[in-house]
Amino acid sequence: QVQLVESGGGLVQPGGSLRLSCAASGFTLDQYAIGWFRQAPGTEREAISGIGNNDDNTYYRDSVKGRFAISRDNANNTVYLQMNSLKPEDTAIYYCAITKKVRGMNIAHYMRSMLRGGAAAWGQGTQVTVSS
Repeated sequence: QVQLVESGGGLVQPGGSLRLSCAASGFTLDQYAIGWFRQAPGTEREAISGIGNNDDNTYYRDSVKGRFAISRDNANNTVYLQMNSLKPEDTAIYYCAITKKVRGMNIAHYMRSMLRGGAAAWGQGTQVTVSS
């Protein structure tokens, strides 16, 4: 059974850091492109970061560039999102999702596809709250 489980969320003060984990089971993670997304109350789900066909093919939303870093640990079938210099506007539920790799596809396409219903699986989400 394909399953994604996020963890690592919580309450943090502005300027603080969190590391989110997305643990995969039931499949081999390196066969998939992976994305991190978030959704705040009353807003649409948005793409935050992703890894495509190789670890050089990454995506970051403009508002998180330089603050967030995505990484993949294939040995442990886990993807991480290191979030530094957190701001109140980063408050949201964070989700990870996967989609099968396609030769020649870039990460921007994968992210759009997953947002539009093309994900093979989604995690249940983890709440991140940035507040003093």
